[in-house]
Formats: sequence, structure tokens, C-alpha cells
Amino acid sequence: MSGDIVERTARAQVQEILRSPFAGRPAKTIFFGGGTPTFYSSDQLTAILNAVRAVHPPVDWCEITTEANPGTVDAEKFEALRAAGFNRISLGAQSFVPEDLIRLGRVHGSQEVGRAVAAARRAGFENINLDLMFGLPGQREKAWQQNVGLALELKPEHLSLYCLTIEPNTRFYKLNLRGMLDLPQDDVQVEMYNFAHSKMVESGYQHYEISNFCLPGRECQHNLAYWRSQEYAGYGPGAVGTVDRHRTTVQKHPLRYCEAVENAAPFAAPDGIWCEKEQLTSENLYLERVMMGLRLSEGLPMGGLATPEKILGRLESRSWIRRDDDRLYLTDAGRHFCSEVALELVSDSEARATLR
Repeated sequence: MSGDIVERTARAQVQEILRSPFAGRPAKTIFFGGGTPTFYSSDQLTAILNAVRAVHPPVDWCEITTEANPGTVDAEKFEALRAAGFNRISLGAQSFVPEDLIRLGRVHGSQEVGRAVAAARRAGFENINLDLMFGLPGQREKAWQQNVGLALELKPEHLSLYCLTIEPNTRFYKLNLRGMLDLPQDDVQVEMYNFAHSKMVESGYQHYEISNFCLPGRECQHNLAYWRSQEYAGYGPGAVGTVDRHRTTVQKHPLRYCEAVENAAPFAAPDGIWCEKEQLTSENLYLERVMMGLRLSEGLPMGGLATPEKILGRLESRSWIRRDDDRLYLTDAGRHFCSEVALELVSDSEARATLR
């Protein structure tokens, strides 16, 4: 997005929030995400944040995060964001290798990540996350190890280390179909993950979720809400929210979104602000709680699981899970098979039927 539609979308987002049907619910966390919100100006971001705080009074310890591309922020913007009330920055570094950034189509250079971290520190940010990606086209183990080392040198409070996912209808997806994408083999990706895990723990970081590491007490509270299947409201084009057992999706196309807000359309209507509204059943909620909660190192409470003993035993025999103190945890080996474990845990149709 660029030009007039950016200003128009920012104004519409403020109006959408001020009209929220969820007004009055306190904010435990506030997260500006969905790509690169720092393409908005400092004034626009401040106006949106002020609207959120007016509608959802923040609790005293509220975590307020914005994602940022290192190429779209500077010292002045960091200072303005900190003054506005943001207290956490998540930088989409992805890699420190120039060739990786070019392949990913990133707008920043490898040196800009360090400069962005330094500028954020000078502005007063004491909680910084860096996103890194492995399993990239052409990426080798040595380059990944170098990325991890350089990230640790910057001493962020939090690190998110994600394996590249090939999404349908993307450039990488089309290249992969043609056999033109030089992706690391699965065993190499496993070694990359294991190296990062060892290095993080050795450096004093806690591994609290499959892809996320933090210094003690610096877990991302907003993402914990997702993984613990808690409620959250979503605002802005394409935003998803889950409140009162309903999942809503905001109009994704910026122009249609702006028109719906400007025309004071209802939230839930065929041409309203929400393009989708789904009622979540007990079974839906159970499946999500297992699928998401399994990713956390804190594990799942056994009391809420409907999985038959024969399936749990089978997973234990593969050394993918362990049980202790009435909780179920993924093992180190099981982390590489999280999706498979989750599917096994929810696969028994008879047990799931009792949740409806």
C-alpha cells in the first residue's frame, strides 16, 4: 500500500476501533502486526494506538508491540513510537546474509538490522524481538549458524526462529513446483533447528515455544494469548479476532475496508466491516487448544484431553511426548513432529464427539 490509500486506511482504522462492539474490554496486550505497520507514519500509528487505549483501557502491565521492518524505521520514528507508549519492538530481520534478503524480497540490507536495534535502544526500548528464518533457498548450515551468532551479539530480549513455509500462490510456491527452488533437505533443516536450540539455551535464553526463545520473563505476552486460546479482538484490513466463541475476519481489500467503515456499515453484514463471522463449537475450541497449546514448553493439562490411552501410549513409544505432573509435553524429538502429534491427539472421532 502506498499513497492516499495509506492515509485513508489509517483514518478508517481509527474509526473502526472507536465503533468497536467490544468497547470496554481491557487490553492486556496490544500488537500492531500483519506485515510492516511502520509503513504508517508516526502520527498515524499514534492515532491508532490512542484509539485502542480509549476503547480498551490498558492494564498497568500492558505489553504494546509493533512489528517493524529495519528498512522502514529510523531513530526519529523509534523515539516517536516510544513516546506514544509502545514498549516492545519486533524487527523482521530474517537474515544477515545479503543474498538471503534479496531472495526474500526484503527492502532492508544486512547492516540495517544492527542499526535499527541500536536506534531502538537509544529511544528507550528495553524489549526487542528479532525474527530470523531458516530453510531458505540456497541457505547452508554455516550461513544459518552465522545468522544465529550475529543475532545473539545484538542481545535482543526475544528471538523468533521460523522455518520457511512455502505458501500457495506465492512466487516461491510456483518456483518450487517447477523444481527451481534450492531448499535445504529436511535433515539439514533439523540440524539448523537443533543448532539454534542449543545455542539459545547456552546463551541463557528460555525455549518457551517451538519457534520462540526469550530471556527470563520476556515471553511475548500477546503470542502467549494465541497459544493459550485466549480471546482477542482484531482491527484493520484482514485482521482476525476471536471473542465470545466467534471468529471474525475484517474486510481484506483496503478499498472495500475503507468504504465499509466510511459508510458506517454494520460489523456483521454481507457488505459490512467483517467479511466473515464464524461461530466456534466446543469441538473447534478443543482442536485449537490442543493444536496451539502443544507448541508451548509448559505443555497441555492432561485433565482437558479426550485422547484415548492407546494413542498416548503410541506417541510415548515413539518418544514424541512425555507425561509428568498431569501435563503432557513434547520431547526434543517430538518438537520436529508437532503437527503429527497434534493430529494424533485429536484424531479419535468418538472422543471428540463428546465435546459437541
